[in-house]
Amino acid sequence: VQLQASGGGLVQAGGSLRLSCAASGRPFSNYFMGWFRQAPGKEREFVAAINWSGGATYYADSVKGRFTISRDNAKNTVYLQMNSLKPGDTAVYYCAADRSYSGNYYYRYDYDFWGRGTLVTVSS
Repeated sequence: VQLQASGGGLVQAGGSLRLSCAASGRPFSNYFMGWFRQAPGKEREFVAAINWSGGATYYADSVKGRFTISRDNAKNTVYLQMNSLKPGDTAVYYCAADRSYSGNYYYRYDYDFWGRGTLVTVSS
């Protein structure tokens, strides 16, 4: 599957952005999907994940209550709604697909396919 993330940009602290990740290739509903981010000089970290139907979602503590992950299997797209953004959220955001979910939704090495990333910059 090929993934293309979009929707990043520059926003002031307290603002909102919605990221999208469009998938092409194999049936999108076969994949467990995740969002990760990587700030300059830091490791790539888990942000949020969603199961095949969208019925289960998972979040990093740092974004819980502010970010919402969702998916539309008919549109082959996963979304990340980001509210109450903080300067610490500044990073390149990546979507990822896992074809054989093993339960470790936070572990980046379990994901098989990655998009190129979209930059989110939050100014103070």
